[in-house]
Amino acid sequence: MAPPFPMEKGLTLPQDCRDFLHSLKMRSKYALFLVFVVIVFVFIEKENKIISRVSDKLKQIPQALADANSTDPALVLAENASLLSLSELDSAFSQLQSRLRNLSLQLGVEPAVEATGEKEEEEGKEEPPRPAVAGPRRHVLLMATTRTGSSFVGEFFNQQGNIFYLFEPLWHIERTVSFEPGGANAAGSALVYRDVLKQLFLCDLYVLEHFITPLPEDHLTEFMFRRGSSRSLCEDPVCTPFVKKVFEKYHCKNRRCGPLNVTLAAEACRRKEHMALKAVRIRQLEFLQPLAEDPRLDLRVIQLVRDPRAVLASRMVAFAGKYKTWKKWLDDEGQDGLREEEVQRLRGNCESIRLSAELGLRQPAWLRGRYMLVRYEDVARGPLQKAREMYRFAGIPLTPQVEDWIQKNTQAAHDGSGIYSTQKNSSEQFEKWRFSMPFKLAQVVQAACGPAMRLFGYKLARDAAALTNRSVSLLEERGTFWVT
Repeated sequence: MAPPFPMEKGLTLPQDCRDFLHSLKMRSKYALFLVFVVIVFVFIEKENKIISRVSDKLKQIPQALADANSTDPALVLAENASLLSLSELDSAFSQLQSRLRNLSLQLGVEPAVEATGEKEEEEGKEEPPRPAVAGPRRHVLLMATTRTGSSFVGEFFNQQGNIFYLFEPLWHIERTVSFEPGGANAAGSALVYRDVLKQLFLCDLYVLEHFITPLPEDHLTEFMFRRGSSRSLCEDPVCTPFVKKVFEKYHCKNRRCGPLNVTLAAEACRRKEHMALKAVRIRQLEFLQPLAEDPRLDLRVIQLVRDPRAVLASRMVAFAGKYKTWKKWLDDEGQDGLREEEVQRLRGNCESIRLSAELGLRQPAWLRGRYMLVRYEDVARGPLQKAREMYRFAGIPLTPQVEDWIQKNTQAAHDGSGIYSTQKNSSEQFEKWRFSMPFKLAQVVQAACGPAMRLFGYKLARDAAALTNRSVSLLEERGTFWVT
């Protein structure tokens, strides 16, 4: 048998040295083979995923073009922002190349030449700039309380095609989990709301299934609260074919869909560029610190407030059954005093709003650049301007579709019907409460919510004449409460 390497005549290596060289040679071959297999496996896996995504989207393009008819194709793509653009494909392929290159370096193997097969002629030649890619995924929380105009403001995000928007998903938790107000129970409810909120921002919509009644079967439910208020839950492919004789309590508004498929909804959430939701059940801003510090999220909190006198006036109409005590007190012309627990509840609500706003305005490190305070009255007076400010704060470009919706829905001759209406004659609507609220009711609110009203710039009415005098403003002019 010939020696493994040519040797000069008369010279031989010891047996153990020859065995070592042979072993080293074999290990090198196996290592190179293993590296090759790993790189090929990763490349094929990523290629399959990209091809699968492109195939799914290509199937949707003919229908989208047919619906568009003679519409400008650029507008079609703008309206259907879920379609995967060429820049996104390029970005995905660039990320794949980068990961393969990093893997090769970690394994000690030189990266392969780029797909063009051409090497740069000069060493140190600068790489040409890559196409611009989409910005980071934002997670926007519209934090409010009931009757503050949050349904209307939430539409600013619902109408944007690249945002997955949910309307009050925490409603299911409140209906299922019983918490007594105040003390440890209030803290416990806040923790539950926070943990569910985090999973929703991560597009884990299955977390809601534990709280939906009756429980979904095979991830299908007809009882998703206010499904029709979320465009993302009524678009293709989440909107499945309509099923006869199946009653969906909260159905889509403009089209007939089958029961909500939670799996399809979660997939749609992951495909959208950004995520937003509104919640009136998050009362304490400090409980959101873990979400702000979670590296998987890029949280933006917009706290919406409104004059507490207007809020109470609206609640007494929308939730009349819960305010029978207040109405009885008004009808009795003050003969019997208002129960103290009612006043304490009102004061507690105002204080929780005030404390959260003060925390946000102090700009702690974990909230810096992540908090914005908005008054509903400022939105009503300048909806388009405020929408632009909110989008700029969130770091999301505002699309013409949102601007068109705002123009059409803030210049209505009359306010829309229904307690959750999003159609407003905003320039006239926000002060209507002043001309129907008894002054003694305003006095109770002013006494209970004075600190919050002063913080937000709501003036106290000295008497009934000041309350109903249109020439007397009850709103202090403030700049944008935008914390950078």
